[in-house]
Parts: sequence; C-alpha cells; structure tokens
Amino acid sequence: MAFSMAWPQDAVQDGPDEERARGMLAGFRGELYRCLARRRDALFETCDAVLCRPERVHMLAELSLEPECRRSHGALYDAVNAGRVQVARLRRALAALPLPAWDDGRIRLAADVSNWLRPEAAACPDRLFCHCYARGKGNAQLIPGWPYSFVAALEPGRTSWTLPLDAVRLGPADDATAVTAAQIREVVDRIIAAGHWRDGDPAILVVFDAGYDLTRLAWLLAGLPVEVTGRLRSDRVMYFPAPPCRPGTNGRPLRHGAALKLADPGTWPAPAVTTAVDATQTTRYGTAQAAAWDRLHQQLASRAGWEDYDGELPAAEGTLIRLRVDHLPGDRSPAPLWPWSSRAGTSADAVNRTWQAFLRRFDIEHMFRFFKQVLGWTRPRLRDPAAADR
Repeated sequence: MAFSMAWPQDAVQDGPDEERARGMLAGFRGELYRCLARRRDALFETCDAVLCRPERVHMLAELSLEPECRRSHGALYDAVNAGRVQVARLRRALAALPLPAWDDGRIRLAADVSNWLRPEAAACPDRLFCHCYARGKGNAQLIPGWPYSFVAALEPGRTSWTLPLDAVRLGPADDATAVTAAQIREVVDRIIAAGHWRDGDPAILVVFDAGYDLTRLAWLLAGLPVEVTGRLRSDRVMYFPAPPCRPGTNGRPLRHGAALKLADPGTWPAPAVTTAVDATQTTRYGTAQAAAWDRLHQQLASRAGWEDYDGELPAAEGTLIRLRVDHLPGDRSPAPLWPWSSRAGTSADAVNRTWQAFLRRFDIEHMFRFFKQVLGWTRPRLRDPAAADR
C-alpha cells in the first residue's frame, strides 16, 4: 500500500526503471509479509485484495470475493481482530523505501490528524471527541471517534501522491503535541538510519497546519536536523527580540520587544524580505506575494503544555511570513495566510521555499481521502481500538 502511494502506477509500468521498480516492490511485499506475525496469510491477502479491487472498498467482507483473497469474510474479521503486526519492523521497512527527491535535496514531511469516527459505538473504548469541519464557514463539530496522527513524505511535481511513514492513534490521556513530536523524532531517526539524510544535507522540512503548537514542537524537536513550519491563526500576536538594556537602566531586562499583531496592519514594520512569484509558476493561485519578518517569537505562559516547565520559558525565534495570492481554485477570494518557520534568518529563496512547502502540505488531505473513500480504511465497524490500529 505504501509503495503504491509513493510510486504512481504509470511510473512503474512505463518508466525507464521498470525492472528496478518491480524488484523493489517485490522486496517490500516480502518484508511486509514478514512483518505480519499472527494470521499472516489472511492479513496479507486482505492487503492484496484492498489494492487489487478495481472498485472502491465498501466493507471488509466483500474483499473475500476478490481473486487475491482465498479466505471467507469471517477469516478477514478474525485476522483484523486477532492478528498481530510487528509495527516497529514495518515502520523501518517504510523508511527504507526511496523518498521523493526534490530539486533542492530537502526531504519534506507533513503531519496531520485524521479521524476514524465512531459516534454510535458507545461501548468502544478510548474514543475521543474529534474535531470535524461541517458545512458552512466557521462551523465545526465534535464527534466521538479515534484520532490518528499521520506522518507522510511529500512528493514534488504536479502530483498529490505521498509516502505514508507512520501512524499513531491518540489516546484520551495523551498530550497530542508531545506524541506528535515523539512521532516526528522517531521518523527522522529512521530516515537517518536508512541513509536518506547525512551530515551536511539541508534540514528536513516538517509542515503542520493550524492547530499545532509550533513553538513547543520546535522546542521538543531541538537537536534534530529539522525545520518546523506551520500556519498561525490570523489573531495571533508575535514579538520581536527585546532591545538591549541601556547603561544605567534598573529593573529586570525585557524579554519581549515590539508586538506584531497579525490582525492589525498598524503594528507591522517594514518586512525584511518581500517576494513575488508570477502566475506562470503558480497557475492555481495567480501571483503569490510574500512578506517576511525575521526573529519573531510567541509569548508563552505557564499553562497547558508549559505548565510543568522548570525555569524561564523559552523564546523560540523564527521567521513569520504573510502570504497573499490572487485567487484559490474555484475563483474563491482567499484571505492572507501566516506561515511561521523555526528557521532564523530570511532570504528570498528560503521564504519562497517555506510557503511553497506549506501549500504542498495539503497533499496529505488527498491521502486521507484516498484511504477513506477508495481503500475503505474506516469502513469496518470494529469494537477494539487495537484492531483499528491493525
């Protein structure tokens, strides 16, 4: 499944590396089979049936009618409910696959949460209220279900294929930011162990959407060769570095400088860098104009994820970008976006790379849609969250 998401079908059939691709696929299938410890044959045939079915998967039982599956529908449910997968070995196998190659040599990862909704299963354990968007601007719903945090490698070019690298179910007692940071750290460690990143290579871009605590993620991922990028809410307030203390000044030194209120243009100083990319390069958005300010940080408080922090709260500085495009697909009028990057220092190339990487983050949404609408990921009505993990 992961190989099919990472390598489009036409590239395998018609590309110059057809034999290499087929050999790699055969090797990955063999490793996948060895990752299945209990109910191995039934689980493996279920995977084949999911991928080879010419139509969408509507239920788990109908996979038993596919030629690739030689077992009854009861055996499929038994495999999902009572089987066992060596998840750590499977994660290493996924990390060993070739990562999508970008022109600048950087690896781009995207992280986000997708929900397996179970609103009517009151007896299912470990359900959480999952945030879901409803029809209408500003409308949202909270529906019981199992949230899963995914990490996927993004692919360059005019494509929305991705390479899923990891998935973790968030439990009721989990700190979502801490779990995501640990997940990213483990993925990056596996990427390095597989030889995809070496000393001297550019930092790995990790892209998040709004809703993540970017400052805490950057702090938790300190020491890794990663650059955290994500979108801020349009009502956020950021701060420049504190000015140096003047000689003879009494009192505690300032920790924060001038405030930049995203919703108040009067607080915006002249940007350090401005860029413009014409419509020939961004055909879906028209001309893209970006303005960037360097060394901006968020003012933290001793609550939520920082409640148990011992010492003076950190000031994680980064680059703030205001992105404005002419239009969105469907001729919609867009509001400005505010990406923030943990990378300090601005240049035109770095600014364009940051907002372009953020826009490619939405490829992971296509991955979720493919999982749910085509592969039928959330179709089975399972009771045990461990079976859902499998």
